Amino acid sequence: MKTVSLSPSPQPLPSWLRYTCQAVWLINIVVLPLVALLAVLLAGPARAETAQSPLVTMDEVKSGTLLLKSSEAGRYIEAPRVATDVDIIVSGPTARARITQIFTNPSNGWVEAVYAYPLPEESAVHALKMVVGKRVIIGDIKEKKEAKAIYETAKAAGQKASLVEQERPNLFTNSVANIGPHEQVVVQIDYQEPVRLSGDEFSLRVPLVVAPRYNPNPITQTADLAADGSGWGTTADPVPDRDKITPSVLDPRINAPVNPVTIKVRLQAGFALGEVKSPHHSIRTEAVDAQTQIVALTGENHADRDFELTWKPQNSKAPAVGLFRETIGKNDYALAYVTPPVVEQKQEERPREIVFVIDNSGSMGGTSMDQAKASLDYALSRLKPADRFNVIRFDDTMTALFQDTVTANRDNVSIAREFVGDLEASGGTEMLAPLEAALNDKRPNDQAFIRQIVFLTDGAIGNEQQLLDTIAAKLGRSRVFMVGIGSAPNNYLMNRAAELGRGTFTSIGSTDQVDERMRNLFAKLESPVITNLVATFSAGNADVTPAILPDLYRGEPLVIAAKLGSLSGTLTIKGMIGKQPWEVTLPVAKAADGEGLSKLWARRKISDAEVESTLGKISREEADKRILKLALENSLVSRLTSLVAVDKTVTRSQDKPLTRADVPLNLPAGWDFDKVFGEQTTRRAALESDTNIQLAKLVQGNKPVAKQAPADELPLPQTATDAELRMIAGLMLLLASAGLFFFTRKTTGKAS
Repeated sequence: MKTVSLSPSPQPLPSWLRYTCQAVWLINIVVLPLVALLAVLLAGPARAETAQSPLVTMDEVKSGTLLLKSSEAGRYIEAPRVATDVDIIVSGPTARARITQIFTNPSNGWVEAVYAYPLPEESAVHALKMVVGKRVIIGDIKEKKEAKAIYETAKAAGQKASLVEQERPNLFTNSVANIGPHEQVVVQIDYQEPVRLSGDEFSLRVPLVVAPRYNPNPITQTADLAADGSGWGTTADPVPDRDKITPSVLDPRINAPVNPVTIKVRLQAGFALGEVKSPHHSIRTEAVDAQTQIVALTGENHADRDFELTWKPQNSKAPAVGLFRETIGKNDYALAYVTPPVVEQKQEERPREIVFVIDNSGSMGGTSMDQAKASLDYALSRLKPADRFNVIRFDDTMTALFQDTVTANRDNVSIAREFVGDLEASGGTEMLAPLEAALNDKRPNDQAFIRQIVFLTDGAIGNEQQLLDTIAAKLGRSRVFMVGIGSAPNNYLMNRAAELGRGTFTSIGSTDQVDERMRNLFAKLESPVITNLVATFSAGNADVTPAILPDLYRGEPLVIAAKLGSLSGTLTIKGMIGKQPWEVTLPVAKAADGEGLSKLWARRKISDAEVESTLGKISREEADKRILKLALENSLVSRLTSLVAVDKTVTRSQDKPLTRADVPLNLPAGWDFDKVFGEQTTRRAALESDTNIQLAKLVQGNKPVAKQAPADELPLPQTATDAELRMIAGLMLLLASAGLFFFTRKTTGKAS
């Protein structure tokens, strides 16, 4: 019987096809795994290098830097770094400065760098440029909220952007968004400021480091009850922006200094130059002509102490008067320096009642405490038996040496000098209570004594406005003389406190300056002041600043700026030197050309509004209105306006994460890290401030560790490879090989 098959009989594969399939099978099953294994072994180190290159361990850090935590334990991402170049041109009474900040991103990820830096408290910041590759982006002045919104929009879109904001008149922040892996972004900031004159010496100061500030806990809040009489109200944090004024600080014992600095000054004094000095830095000078010198820093320098430059005229006596003018658009501006003559007259017969207040908080640790103690010891030695005095020391506690001021006899002075000699720096900086104690005048109507307060501190606090409000409210017959101690004192607080306290500000940056500067201070304390000053322009509707002319002490000039209706007529200044009338008249038409005077006038008008608000002469709303108008019209950064620059090019794609990082700062030279941060660490359980807790964290670790963005925002390496795709492809190849194997086996078997 014949059997009929319903399906066709399989045909044997051609031998060439069968051998090809077997070869492919052999390659897939045997050779490919071996190749893959070999590839894994060889590629392992390379993959590890690629994956781990954005991250470093503590031991791999070779220089000062800030480390951002990653999700991988013990490994960190390096924060951006900054290098600074300062180029200044001094033209007679004004200085024009350009600060160039070079931001470098050392990591493989995208970062937003935030850098806090100081500027002179009288600086008029007016221009911003951002350089990206060969592109130069010019910044615009905007109302603060608008500038912030523009910046945030550009940041989110992946565009490079820079935002310059004023946190205090002498403290600014610069935020730079979307700095690419291993990329540099250059930001330039321009400002103007007047040079200083005291006696026969002109000076210029470039602050270079933001000193860590002590911020009182919210327990010292002030209450504001509702106007409706309900009895309910709100409290105000004395430092509402504490998160913006407390940048991370490196421990100099562990980290090499960061933020290298170069400075060059073209000094065009306008008169034949005599001695030119830099008391805190090594400089090189090059004489261009009799009136001009080029001054530059020598050696390696880092942003850890303020730069100061002083110069004197060749003939040892500074010019007594100076008048300069500038025309901008339809407006004329003038700047006048007038130093009243020294008139020998009868010595002030009244004795003095002096309260010395000395800061012995942790920030004064190191050489600052030595300078403060030496200064106060000198001051005590200058007291006369007829004087009365007291000494108050403070940190986060306070001690008054005597219950009331006492006679400056030998025994009392000896007790005070011993008390001062035993002081040690420690604790926080609660400055308000000792200031109130010093201003507490138990004999407010006593005209037998001249009442003076000498306050020695570095001013490293965040609640400046509380101090200024207190002086304005409680000054009475007292006069406040501020002595700024250390390498980076808070000059804004010092100058404004002296202005409101109708006293003076003296800076002592090293122990070498104690004798000279305290001697000058006591010469002022013992000299009759020039009072009742009035400045009048005979022509035009002059808008003069300062609105409230200060009392002057020996060797100090009256510096006024004015916006004029015309450059004609005269400027007349009148006052009283002791009991003797004094008057001087200057012809406005003969004023010399000056530069940047309009910016200086506007900056001082902004300060006037702040002072009048503090004194209660105008409301806060009126002050804000004036400040905003002046800042926008004159393109100035203020507490209500900011500079913002945005590059139109999108450089970061949306799938790349962006990490925010504060650029770390050096500890000011001469400061003791443990005295500042160690004290906060030991007391952190009692602190409710996040800022203080963050600062304490820096001490807890052996290396600085930042409080950073969440780990999922970091450019972590494990998501940077295509390993998953490769694994899927390999699995599909193996399945194909297995299918091919069974197919050839089945075909071969049936064929046989």
